[in-house]
Amino acid sequence: MKQLWQQLENHLSAHNPELLADLNLPATDAQIRELEKTIGIKLPADFVACLKIHDGQKGGADYLFGDYEFLSVARTLDAWIFWKKQSDSGHFKHEEVFPEGGVKSEWWSFAWVPFAYNNSGDYLCVDLGPDAGGVVGQIVAVWHDDGARKVKAKSLSEFLEKQFGF
Repeated sequence: MKQLWQQLENHLSAHNPELLADLNLPATDAQIRELEKTIGIKLPADFVACLKIHDGQKGGADYLFGDYEFLSVARTLDAWIFWKKQSDSGHFKHEEVFPEGGVKSEWWSFAWVPFAYNNSGDYLCVDLGPDAGGVVGQIVAVWHDDGARKVKAKSLSEFLEKQFGF
């Protein structure tokens, strides 16, 4: 993860210094523990390593992941709590879901940890509870108004490599 971030930081330094400056300082161990405690699941090592390099973006520059802003631990937790409340209320009870192989057939899963947001209600999530054929830590695209659930990568590391061509 450190090598991927070093490559990305070098690229941003040369091509988009404003975006580099928009990245937050590392998340603390306490912040990461609080996230794990709240969601009740241990985070994958590559996701933790990523957060310990940069705790998301401040939100004052381009989005790091194309159409998606990299969320801080605090914003990840806010998004997870929002989706959990919506799910607990039965809000998604009658929604039709079209999951890709390896993704549970749910509108929202408590095992999905949002880490990127497109400012339109859609998220990229680390999937900590995949269906048969899936991988713990896979990256899943979750849309607020569409039941398609697609795997974007088998891990956060793979997602970053694909995203930035490293």
